[in-house]
Amino acid sequence: MPTATHISVAIPMMDELDNLDCLLSSLRGQRHKNFTIYICVNQPEAWHTADDEYQKSVVANNLETLRRLADIKDLDMVVLDCSSEGRGWSPKRQGVGWARKVLFDRITASVGQQAAGSEIIVSLDADTDFDEGYLEAVDRCLKQNPTLSAVSVPYYHPLSGDETTDRRLLRYECYMRHYMINMLEIGSPYAFTALGSAMAFTVAAYRKAGGITPLQGGEDFYLMQKFVKTGRVLVGGDDQEHLIVRPQGRVSRRVPFGTGPAVAMFLEEQSGKYLFYKREGFEAVRETYERFEELYEHDVETPMSGFLRSQLATDDLWSPLRKNFKNKELFVRACKERVDGLRILQFLRTMESSDPVDFAHVPITQLQSLREEYFSHEMALRHRTISL
Repeated sequence: MPTATHISVAIPMMDELDNLDCLLSSLRGQRHKNFTIYICVNQPEAWHTADDEYQKSVVANNLETLRRLADIKDLDMVVLDCSSEGRGWSPKRQGVGWARKVLFDRITASVGQQAAGSEIIVSLDADTDFDEGYLEAVDRCLKQNPTLSAVSVPYYHPLSGDETTDRRLLRYECYMRHYMINMLEIGSPYAFTALGSAMAFTVAAYRKAGGITPLQGGEDFYLMQKFVKTGRVLVGGDDQEHLIVRPQGRVSRRVPFGTGPAVAMFLEEQSGKYLFYKREGFEAVRETYERFEELYEHDVETPMSGFLRSQLATDDLWSPLRKNFKNKELFVRACKERVDGLRILQFLRTMESSDPVDFAHVPITQLQSLREEYFSHEMALRHRTISL
């Protein structure tokens, strides 16, 4: 029987005391036992002297979390204290992006060069549920696909029972799934959903990608995009029963965008920010990609050319790439790196969009059915590898 790979589980924590028992129970129940948990309890240093009631409550919550973690003896755990007085974040270095960077870099520094290709980092959030086979499924997935850099793990948000919150959550999740389905169907190399609680990757791949860029939000998207550009990413996997996480769809304003801020928005606000782009926009992206080989020979207009000229502030989009990349394969790859996931999203924002249903007024059971339809469709498409 093959030896179980060592897995490092990276979990940022801020104001997570209420979720601690559930998280620890899920970790204790894992069938895969060869893992170390790295937890970064964090908050800005300035909150220790703040008058704001929320900030003071977070300081107290984090202090109690640290006390609870210090008493745990039955789990292999490393606790990084970026919360206690004198150890909090400076103004220029704070937020979940920095917490993930501190965690990933600490894990990476502890792994030797020879072990880097097999050592796995599983990125989680403290409010995320997963079953007893999760770490085992991640290990098996990467063992069966030894050239992979990372896995974009499927997710499913449990509903809270509060209709207002659930309507907002269902709209946001349907938006993400609609986007993912269309990106998968056009064969985009950037067809991934980036959630900090739903990523797994090898230490070697993390090093090759140059690590994570710490941001107040969106750091998971940019890290997954790096994995696509420097290796191969699996979206999904064979084990649909165990290779899935269930993050809470709770209200949060700790980051500028993502599930928490989306659930905090009114539906009208969501409609202006999280758009259901029409299929014509995605087909324009597909057609642009299909013309990259022709562009190696000579200039030709693509559906994205006008947008790219505006974004890049140049009328000469392709000849610099031809000069720098002397064969067609390298040129096409350079084009795909230029027209990346962020550029595609920016382009789609210039296209028409419309909600598939009236999320504010149709029965919530209809929204649940729409989510299930999208989820089933996405899972049927997901088992594939994306790369440049």
